[in-house]
Amino acid sequence: MSARDEIFSNIRRSLGVKGSDTIRQQIVTDRLERAPRGVMPARGQVSGEERLALFRLQAESSLATVTEVASPAEVPQSIALFLRNHNLPASLRMGDDPRLAAMPWSETTLDISHGVSEGSDLNAVSHAFGGVAETGTLVMVSGAENPSTLNFLPDNHIVVVSAKDIAGDYESVWNRVRFAFGKGGMPRTVNWITGPSRSGDIEQTMLLGAHGPRRLHVVVVRD
Repeated sequence: MSARDEIFSNIRRSLGVKGSDTIRQQIVTDRLERAPRGVMPARGQVSGEERLALFRLQAESSLATVTEVASPAEVPQSIALFLRNHNLPASLRMGDDPRLAAMPWSETTLDISHGVSEGSDLNAVSHAFGGVAETGTLVMVSGAENPSTLNFLPDNHIVVVSAKDIAGDYESVWNRVRFAFGKGGMPRTVNWITGPSRSGDIEQTMLLGAHGPRRLHVVVVRD
């Protein structure tokens, strides 16, 4: 028995209950499901085009750049153009996300590599689980599909997000995460990314790329 198991066993024994008590488990589940929602800013309570416009405004206010495309098929060319316009190498690392894999990368001259980043990649692309219009934030779930190393190690991080997956507030996205993965299947990490990495700790001078990418480019797919 581990120390954790021993502690919980002692607590149950002092309460005179067992861990397999179905009624008590149901009571806890009901309380969690009926828990009142906290205060949510009115800013994010918009929908449709207004929500997308708010997401773009907030993302760009946080020093990210945003491009919109009409379909997933347009993503590779849009990314190739972004790299070319910023005089960046035509190379890109990505994970095993099936949505990215289905895109026509062969129609570009981009050199695509797959898997986690070891720190030597200049450019990376990931697919976001969703976005938050309230703050222009991207929600990234970890896994082989979109390794967390791609969020932090390359200098330039490009993130694709579907317009339909952009919610108004954080609470809505957390509900989607719970629904998509379920109890016992949650991703190891959920990273919330707002703009490129930056720090003002040194003489209060803004420095981009202090702890991660110096550029964050978002491609919104209006599918």
